Amino acid sequence: MGAGAEPDGASRSDEEWERFLRDSVAGAADAPQEPSARAREVAKRLREEPGRAPDGWRSYTPAQPKRRRGWYTVGLLASLVLVLLVLVTLVPGPIANLFAGGLSDSVPLGAETARPTQGPPARAAQRPTMKEPFRGSPAADWANGAAGITVPEARAVGWMGAAEVERALVGSRDFLVASSLDRAVLRGERPEKAIALINPHQKDVQDLLESSFRTPSEKNDPLLLFSRFQPSRTQLVGDVVKTRGRLTYQEGERGALQVTADVTFVYPVTRANADGDDEIVRTIVRRELVMSWDNPAKVITKPGTFSVISYKYEATNGGCDASKGYLDPPFGTDRRTDDAGEKVDPYDRSAPVGRGASSGDGCGKATRS
Repeated sequence: MGAGAEPDGASRSDEEWERFLRDSVAGAADAPQEPSARAREVAKRLREEPGRAPDGWRSYTPAQPKRRRGWYTVGLLASLVLVLLVLVTLVPGPIANLFAGGLSDSVPLGAETARPTQGPPARAAQRPTMKEPFRGSPAADWANGAAGITVPEARAVGWMGAAEVERALVGSRDFLVASSLDRAVLRGERPEKAIALINPHQKDVQDLLESSFRTPSEKNDPLLLFSRFQPSRTQLVGDVVKTRGRLTYQEGERGALQVTADVTFVYPVTRANADGDDEIVRTIVRRELVMSWDNPAKVITKPGTFSVISYKYEATNGGCDASKGYLDPPFGTDRRTDDAGEKVDPYDRSAPVGRGASSGDGCGKATRS
């Protein structure tokens, strides 16, 4: 096909072809144009993403304005305050206790590593129940059982290396568990495991142990070293005894390891064979026991046992008749109703351990339980 030929074979004159070229250069409205690169890009996107509007050339989408959250936050806080006021009205005890600084039983206080400078803060007065026997007591924040007895890091002392000191510290804690936490011992059974940890060659202590279980008296009282209740009169509530205290140690005589235990035990109890609505009393016992882990080369002893240097205890809500050999919590009309006797805060561990008891004639009066 020659230049300027039409598809059907017709030919144009030289004048018509020259006019066509002039119109093209001059930009006639119907003159053909090459699409731009931008136009080709948009056309391609439209083919690939049907239904999507193309972005404008050199255009931008303005940022969406941020929602104002101020009023929403104020409204939420107001709702929470309203709910809290309703709860205080309906259940004032637990809510007041929360703001009084009380913690849940599942969140115990940190370990006691030194003597505190004051007693624990007051809690809202609440009646203990069978399900919550420590309700309203500072002991609600304490750890359970052996977990509340702080054992320090071991280091070499006297005749013992660090590893031997660690074993002795564990043995000291084991004695406290066996003498004051073992369920059978608390029910009045003989504390065989605890006795086995005491040096069998320490004659004065062995005589005390023998006499105190055979014929208890003020002088020979098993409560000096062991916590026990008479099962015909008293039963423990639940499976938990709350504890707080610590072990400390130093070098003693003849290079011995001298360990001092200062621990408070809180026992929730009720009458024997009581129903679910009976009165619950918390018996609180604080003990200080000094133990000497002697060098067998210098002192007659049995390996793995300690000699007792001294023992002291004080108890509240545990009775005052030492001749019974059992802690004897008062219930009902047996509770002290007057203000006679020295007042004692059984949870205050800031002062040294004394020897006394409350809740009976001739005893101190507990300020809280």
